[in-house]
Amino acid sequence: MTAPAGPPHRTEHDLLGDREVPAEAYYGVHTLRAVENFPLTGTPISAHTELVVALACVKQAAAQANQELGLLDRRRADAIVRACQEIRAGHLHDEFVVDVIQGGAGTSTNMNANEVVANRALELLGHPRGAYRHLHPLEHVNLSQSTNDAYPTAVRIALQAGTRQLCATLTALADAFSAKAAEFAPVLKMGRTQLQDAVPMTLGQEFGAFAVTIREDVERLTEAAALLLEINLGGTAIGTGLNAPERYPALVCARLRELTDLPLSTAPDLVEATWDVGAFVQLSGVLKRVAVKLSKICNDLRLLSSGPRTGLGEICLPAVQAGSSIMPGKVNPVVPEAVNQVAFRVIGHDVTVTLAAEAGQLQLNAFEPVIAHSLLDSLALLTSACWTLTERCVTGITADQERLRGYVDHSIGTVTALNPFIGYTAATEVAAEALATGRSVRALVLERGLLTQEQLDRLLRPENLTAPSHRP
Repeated sequence: MTAPAGPPHRTEHDLLGDREVPAEAYYGVHTLRAVENFPLTGTPISAHTELVVALACVKQAAAQANQELGLLDRRRADAIVRACQEIRAGHLHDEFVVDVIQGGAGTSTNMNANEVVANRALELLGHPRGAYRHLHPLEHVNLSQSTNDAYPTAVRIALQAGTRQLCATLTALADAFSAKAAEFAPVLKMGRTQLQDAVPMTLGQEFGAFAVTIREDVERLTEAAALLLEINLGGTAIGTGLNAPERYPALVCARLRELTDLPLSTAPDLVEATWDVGAFVQLSGVLKRVAVKLSKICNDLRLLSSGPRTGLGEICLPAVQAGSSIMPGKVNPVVPEAVNQVAFRVIGHDVTVTLAAEAGQLQLNAFEPVIAHSLLDSLALLTSACWTLTERCVTGITADQERLRGYVDHSIGTVTALNPFIGYTAATEVAAEALATGRSVRALVLERGLLTQEQLDRLLRPENLTAPSHRP
């Protein structure tokens, strides 16, 4: 015989009264109300895996510290630790159902974590979900904590993971550009300023500069992430440490360092650290910087590959898909275009973070959920964009060397290299005539007897055109 099914719901109680919670749910009444109150984006906090794992780390460290301080018995502490270890390993993430945008400064997220950990711990102790008289989400899982120190600490830990991933993909992208710089080192081309011919350079120099600027951003990201290593755990509600033992902040920070392998430290002034979101603003600004630079590079790739017959056509991007439903044979620079759009969104997120940070009042910033979501989303988007740009575009770029050399030969920009040797006035006259007649700079300089063939050959060598010059 099949065993009779249990009741589909269990009754839980909070300050607003009783509610029926799905019997199979690991979350509880506080989470249920938050889901009903914030049907905003349709994106649950489980979308940010790093945040769920970080929340579990905070709850585990708190349980261990509370046990060492004699505030939590070993049996309950062990069950909480085991539940947190399972969440850190990837289990029960689908139970983190609160929307990423929520009122309450992250209280709903913290409650969601408390309830999932508590109900899994209850199972491990042999009790049914919801039997909170044996182990309570707030009295035991949330012991010595407030949302106002547990939540921002978890966000900072989550951002460390996201920043490391982005730095890795940025480094891979820089490596790909460096490889192309070496490949294109001997390829001469015209440089341009304000979309007009400037002076010659090599395609390798152009791509090498892309690599350098990306590596600079890896350094800036590392610096910004270091500011997030200072936490306010132990400050509880407003940083005064109410309801937390004096030894708790140092002890819980030590346990959290062990769990995360991060050099975390307790902020010297927990009151200030509880409302200050300056480190989030700093990271957001660096992410915007990354986005702006990536977008600029993608603009260049699209422009340099424009054509293929009527544009610049200096480089060829790998063809990854058909470009039109009506124009046969058309191929578009879709990967750089996609990265451009990622950049636009990240720049928008930075505006959101700025406004949310400015809107904080008195001893707490109530808008950390949108700050956290914006930063985590920006990190994930940029990480994916960098990987896509590397694998689907940069590694397959080729150069049209014949066209590049033709542009150099027909450009009046080469006259700039001759300026120190024939004088600005003569150089200007040569440039004007070359532009008017379509004749080459070389031919006009020889015709006017301004330089000999041997001098021209030496001055217009690629290595002399793309480096500091020396007078003959």
